[in-house]
Amino acid sequence: QVRIVESGGGLVQPGASLRLSCAASGFTLDYSTIGWFRQAPGKKREGVAIMSGSPTTRYTKYAGSVEGRFTISIDNAGNTVYLQMNSLKPEDTAIYYCARSGRIRVPIRWPPRLDEYGDWGLGTQVTVSS
Repeated sequence: QVRIVESGGGLVQPGASLRLSCAASGFTLDYSTIGWFRQAPGKKREGVAIMSGSPTTRYTKYAGSVEGRFTISIDNAGNTVYLQMNSLKPEDTAIYYCARSGRIRVPIRWPPRLDEYGDWGLGTQVTVSS
């Protein structure tokens, strides 16, 4: 059974860092595309960071608004994906979702199509406020 669980969200001040985790079970992240998305109140869900490829070659792509501040990575066991978020801004406030597409999607399309991701977690809230 496919299961995706996000964790690591919270309330932080501007300029702080957070690391989100996406624990996957029931499938392998190898030869898949995994992405972090976010949805702020009143806004559409948007792509934040995407990783796709094989265990030996993984490609990443980021939204322009987070480029240089956020980093997507995967653990050596290939079961957990992380989103390291640095220099957080109030506009980063949103529910962050992890999602998986069951095949490699390279070159990575931007913006990513949400309907290409069939498995989603329930999300974790990130609030950036002073």
